[in-house]
Amino acid sequence: MLEAAIQVADRGGVEAITMRRVAQELGVEAMSLYHHVPNKDAILDGVVDMVFAAIKLPPAQCDDWRDAIRARASSAREVLSRHSWALGLMDSRRTPGPATLRHHDAVLGVLRKAGFTLPMAAHAVSLIDSYIGGYVLQEANLPVTTPHDVEEVAGGILEHLPADELPYLTEMIVDHALRPGYDHTSEFGYGLDLILDALEARRR
Repeated sequence: MLEAAIQVADRGGVEAITMRRVAQELGVEAMSLYHHVPNKDAILDGVVDMVFAAIKLPPAQCDDWRDAIRARASSAREVLSRHSWALGLMDSRRTPGPATLRHHDAVLGVLRKAGFTLPMAAHAVSLIDSYIGGYVLQEANLPVTTPHDVEEVAGGILEHLPADELPYLTEMIVDHALRPGYDHTSEFGYGLDLILDALEARRR
């Protein structure tokens, strides 16, 4: 049932999750769902827990806490890119499921074992998760997915760009975005490393 709800949301967003549509996805009557869940809120709690379960937990033993958090952040980005509708939903639930709780505990465990104070661990989780969520949301709305798309979109902008009035934007497109080998998806790792390095400096 929860997998069906996720499939519904993947196509139409979280607002598409209704008892009727989930039942249609399963090929059953909506009333039959009430034998398994009390209401729609239970389905929403369940799909959030399934999304968290799909994100790889950071390794419990790791020589560098940044490697553990980096691996978890990359997995979170990958999972949430497939289910970007879950971004707003994940922080709105009042009854987190077991996978959600295990996930948060594992992340906090990495930070605490690395020597972060409780307040610093809280700051780190908030900062990292805000970055992941914001990046996934931005990426989901970009009109580009491949290097060819970048060339097409940037080239189209450049055609109508008054270079003398907007020299820095022109420079960014010509000398950066349109250069061979440019990959906009690499920005995620660069930004994450900046955050982790800053947190490491504060940790010390």
